[in-house]
Amino acid sequence: MSRRQYDATRRREQAAGTRRRIIDAAARLFVERGYAGTTIPAIAAEAGVAVETVYRSASGKAGLLADAVHAAVAGGTERAEVPVRERPAIRRIDEEPDPARQLQLYAATQPGIWSRVGPLLRVLDAAANGDASLVDLRDRLAAERRHGLRDGFGRMLAGRGVLREGMTAERAGDIVYAVCGRANYEALVGDCGWSEAEYEAWLAETLVAALLPPTMHPTT
Repeated sequence: MSRRQYDATRRREQAAGTRRRIIDAAARLFVERGYAGTTIPAIAAEAGVAVETVYRSASGKAGLLADAVHAAVAGGTERAEVPVRERPAIRRIDEEPDPARQLQLYAATQPGIWSRVGPLLRVLDAAANGDASLVDLRDRLAAERRHGLRDGFGRMLAGRGVLREGMTAERAGDIVYAVCGRANYEALVGDCGWSEAEYEAWLAETLVAALLPPTMHPTT
């Protein structure tokens, strides 16, 4: 590698590291102070960078909140930079040959996701009441998840021919979207006091019963 290539690579790595620090700082402050109480200068101070650096890293506070949500879903800012289908948990699901086990593996990802992203989404919900751009952000995040489940998970299951008779990829994705939604996590774990293990087991059982023909249900 030439010196010029090395320098360019190093600058890109430094810029990526700075961006991660900014997103992590923004996520902490959003949860601690709320959306209105989090300012760009405060994010800059928390991340240890100049205010101008924060402005260059994202499209304002709304962009940083979106980035923080994506990072929470992925399990970290660095993981969020990896395409979804290449992330280890998703690859394990894709590579699992048993459809019931695939659904169990997917269910296993959900407690961690909602425990990480839930606080940020509550910040978004509270702020969206007075900000149309945040309503749009909330709708966009929901649409991304819904379309991802239809075009990704649902289509993958349909392509393997494992869905119940008459079940389309889109309908399968919609069922996963609803059953594994944040509302169920907060109702069962937050309100009803279920353990995350109990919630995960319920998700797996519900998904298997809803999506797979009885011949593919696990035997007890």
